[in-house]
Amino acid sequence: MKARTPRPGRPARLSREQIVAAALDSDLRTVTMRDIAERLDVSHSALYRWVGNRDELLDLVSEVVVERILPTTEPTPDTWRQWLTDLAWRMHDQFLAVPGYAAHLAMPHRHNAQVFDQLRGRVITAFKAAGASDALAMQSWYIFGLGVVQWLGARQMGHDLGPDAPRFDLFLEALLRGLPAREPGS
Repeated sequence: MKARTPRPGRPARLSREQIVAAALDSDLRTVTMRDIAERLDVSHSALYRWVGNRDELLDLVSEVVVERILPTTEPTPDTWRQWLTDLAWRMHDQFLAVPGYAAHLAMPHRHNAQVFDQLRGRVITAFKAAGASDALAMQSWYIFGLGVVQWLGARQMGHDLGPDAPRFDLFLEALLRGLPAREPGS
């Protein structure tokens, strides 16, 4: 979702980049439009000219975060597993760097369809490169996406996973060892 273009009038004191930067420095679990306006030292109405509501604000954040995590290369039959490993570590680093972002993603909510379709499409491409059918590539996407996001969300929300909780590297290795999904009995 693209930020709104400000209406004609006074020169803009805001930009998409400023708004996203302010949001990235906030706790996304609790941030309000009022918080962002105060951080940017602008009126609420000035902020609302750029971002219609909190959901649009979170959509802007997701656009930036997904841009940061997607590898520039395409997965191939020889590189798909390393490609997914690199993606998962980028998710780890970027999602946990933004206060509340992984926790927000782990909770049921409306996703930015355009951004997450891009992420989903690239991950499905990786599983197809591994030889998965369309249906199993989609199932593998859900397993991969839910697994990584839920692990990161639990970590960020401070859930006590206990002293024996798996490290991310071990979790990721075990997750990818079982992927792509296979039909039972095959």
